[in-house]
Amino acid sequence: MEIKDTYIANALRYAASTSMYRRCGRSGILLPKVSLGFWHNFGATDPAERSRDIMRCAFDNGITHFDLANNYGPPYGSAEETFGKLMQSDFRPYRDEMFISTKAGYDMWEGPYGNWGSRKYLIASIDQSLRRMKLDYVDLFYSHRYDPETPLEETLQAIVDIVRSGKALYAGISRWPLDALRTAHEYLSRHDVPLLIYQGRLNLTDRAPQKEGIIDFCADNGIGFISFSPLAQGLLTDRYLKNIPDNSRMSREKTLTSDKLTPKFLNYLDKLKSVAEKRGESIAQTALAWILAQHGVTSTLVGASSTEQLMRNISCIHSSPFTTQELEILETF
Repeated sequence: MEIKDTYIANALRYAASTSMYRRCGRSGILLPKVSLGFWHNFGATDPAERSRDIMRCAFDNGITHFDLANNYGPPYGSAEETFGKLMQSDFRPYRDEMFISTKAGYDMWEGPYGNWGSRKYLIASIDQSLRRMKLDYVDLFYSHRYDPETPLEETLQAIVDIVRSGKALYAGISRWPLDALRTAHEYLSRHDVPLLIYQGRLNLTDRAPQKEGIIDFCADNGIGFISFSPLAQGLLTDRYLKNIPDNSRMSREKTLTSDKLTPKFLNYLDKLKSVAEKRGESIAQTALAWILAQHGVTSTLVGASSTEQLMRNISCIHSSPFTTQELEILETF
């Protein structure tokens, strides 16, 4: 990646600070209501200039939290490598203004030690991530998923040791069931590495963390909650209202398949569009604003394929409160 100009951050990037940030649980950390995720659009197969422009746009508009994982790409590791190059070229002077997370838990390398939740995998992974990202530490390290085979104490003690070693400042977990979340909270608290945040899938068509009691548990115990896939990988936008566009995620049939466009979903999408239009918003803005209006939610992770898309998504922080009638329509799926 060759950067042709010197980056100087927007001097007004914190001008909207009173409306942009929320406290994460009962910690000292404030997170932006909208955070930037690197799951898509930052791999080696994506244009380097576009990745740079999106990250610059995010930081220039007050987004301080950047969320990665060891296997984001494609190929695996390349999103972290892109981040590392941008850290070297653009963001090194601003490192202390940034809250950077990464994760390990899904498949990353061949053999029995490159997946799940063993101590060997987690510690090897954080070391690899730090090298790729050109960092001495990350602000937050997650166990990316619950491992039913590895003892929870092994996974949790590895996280404790990663934090105590200075390789991460805070601990997080993602997609753990409620009973395992309780165990993690208790174990980490006893070892003086309190659980900062839980990352779970929450959107208008998937409210499992609410129904399962996960968000309530987090709120009651001073743990933050950050939602991923807030737009259901693009389903909760106007992209699929009429057909499947060329070069869309669904057209590539990888992580989003056409069988999601059921009559039930398309009928719901029409209702969502009607609510959004009456509010003067896009479908995506309304869907994001709904997440931020939920009890216990700290932030939501958005992806972006352009700076224009990112700016539209950021605008959700200024949405007006929902009426009872609007909520009744939005929460019928």
